[in-house]
Amino acid sequence: MRVDSAPRLPRQVQQSRAGRAPNGASRPTMGNSASRSDFEWVYTDQPHTQRRKEILAKYPAIKALMRPDPRLKWAVLALVLMQLLACWLVRSLAWRWLLFWAYAFGGCVNHSLTLAIHDISHNAAFGTGCAARNRWLAVFANLPVGVPYAASFKKYHVDHHRYLGGDGLDVDVPTRLEGWFFCTPARKLLWLTLQPFFYSLRPLCVHPKAVTRMEVLNTLVQLAADVAIFALWGLKPMVYLLASSLLGLGLHPISGHFVAEHYMFLKGHETYSYYGPLNWITFNVGYHVEHHDFPSIPGCSLPLVRQMAPEYYDHLPQHHSWVKVLWDFVFEDSLGPYARVKRVYRLAKDGL
Repeated sequence: MRVDSAPRLPRQVQQSRAGRAPNGASRPTMGNSASRSDFEWVYTDQPHTQRRKEILAKYPAIKALMRPDPRLKWAVLALVLMQLLACWLVRSLAWRWLLFWAYAFGGCVNHSLTLAIHDISHNAAFGTGCAARNRWLAVFANLPVGVPYAASFKKYHVDHHRYLGGDGLDVDVPTRLEGWFFCTPARKLLWLTLQPFFYSLRPLCVHPKAVTRMEVLNTLVQLAADVAIFALWGLKPMVYLLASSLLGLGLHPISGHFVAEHYMFLKGHETYSYYGPLNWITFNVGYHVEHHDFPSIPGCSLPLVRQMAPEYYDHLPQHHSWVKVLWDFVFEDSLGPYARVKRVYRLAKDGL
């Protein structure tokens, strides 16, 4: 499907992307502060629940897409082997070239693996009846990332879908401290660069949960793999893998999806899709409205959802470039960590 055939964001957003703020003012400098001082609080349910009901009532054939992706495990295997080969190749590289390839190549591969883990967290590889296989495949996909996180990701990602924007429940939403401090272009640029750290530490601050057995196993397997790589090939391959993760999940073109998915570029819209070519290496994570409507449909089938029910998606505002998303996030004063929709769920009130 052609990307340029999709509708553009409304005029005021287009104008801001052309170099002017929506109110006609000049683009802020690196020292100007963002205009938002709080999240966008709403008192309605997330839109995905009702849209899912309507689409299934009108197009029940979509249920046939709720099946595992048989190619996902092979894609994961190929990506892991690519990084193992890269580890062998970087043993004798100069440090500057090691870091270059960690950003240009390893960052793409490791980011792709994290999105494979995202798909696997929805049991997309083997189906809901084979939960253990899905979890162990996620642990395997985790190996080139260098640090254990696959089991923890699944534990929290369920809440992101069930309680989208939920205060104290959805750890994808930045904290108030992030919203308050990272409010200038320079600070927002730093925030984007440090995304791997915020995504790792935020759950421990916002909604800490008990450590599970799978998280312990994930950690032990990851440590064993790291020790084995270090023993076989030395320090540089380990630095390459860790740098691939830190750089690839930080200020990197693919990382535009972190901002594109749920940051409020247009008032009243809390989830956005991107239909461009980077979906080819990110398991269609750009089809994010479709994904939240149908989280049990694997990424490979999300384009079919849009094709089967175009009237529910084609009119929605969408992004056309993740790089442009990052640029606008940094320089638009209406955007920042506070530009997220939040709501209060009863569970948050009850402390459950």
